[in-house]
Amino acid sequence: MSRTVVFVGAAGQLARDLARVWPEAHPDDRVIGLKHADIQVENRESVHSALVPLEPQLVVNLAAYHRVDEIEDRPDRAFAVNTIGPRHLAMACRELDAELVHFSTDYVFAGHQRRPYVESDSIEPLSVYGASKVAGEMLVRLTWPKHFIVRSCGLYGIAGSAGKGGNFVETMLRLAAAGGPIRVVDDQVVTPTATLPLARQVAQICRHQPHGTYHAVCHGWCSWYEFAAEIFRQAGVSADLKPQSTAESGAKAPRPPYSVLANANLERLGIDVMPDWRAALARYLAERPAAPA
Repeated sequence: MSRTVVFVGAAGQLARDLARVWPEAHPDDRVIGLKHADIQVENRESVHSALVPLEPQLVVNLAAYHRVDEIEDRPDRAFAVNTIGPRHLAMACRELDAELVHFSTDYVFAGHQRRPYVESDSIEPLSVYGASKVAGEMLVRLTWPKHFIVRSCGLYGIAGSAGKGGNFVETMLRLAAAGGPIRVVDDQVVTPTATLPLARQVAQICRHQPHGTYHAVCHGWCSWYEFAAEIFRQAGVSADLKPQSTAESGAKAPRPPYSVLANANLERLGIDVMPDWRAALARYLAERPAAPA
């Protein structure tokens, strides 16, 4: 069945990979990408006027404000984009009877436990960013039941992240090339997730799966320090890498010390296609030289 699918926030790294994989996964779909100049999610009139004429059957929300430390001083902006924006999209989808995919984050959890978080675990954000994403999830659930909320963690992709000026892998490789000391926190445990397999997983979720909340991350876990060490090992790069604590890093916003997610709902449905995080990193590094400009 042919559908019109709209990607909101089409300039980001995950959006770029979704655009790459979608034609293969859903060849009959017509995909339309909307960037910030086309739609401002925090403005209800902008959302309505951009989406309603397109009459989509599926809307994928990739718009987010995720500069975690900066957000501590800009909660108004964070809640406008990460909370009110998703509600506006959910309201438009309700009017159009369209499904909505909304992306969330591991930062909805406090990170006090030492087992991977499943979708039903209690949420307890530590930062303004995390609180704005929790509130966005809640408003989507309250507004329109035909939704997929997809939580992920530690994203990096070939297109980079325009809002952050690159991604963690590229930052590490750039610092190594510069030859200076590199200090990375070793007391935050995460699952680095490449956007290409995540895009494939999202395309799978949107193939007649139950609506609801899904965790979608690569398998395994590591600290950010261990992730950096593995980047250098796989890339064959020598670097002056040493660990530091979160307190020593001077980060303004609190982070969950353990935010590993388990793809419990994907596994229950038998559709978990996410690779191990090391395998995903190897593919990313192999593809980097051929990355589009």
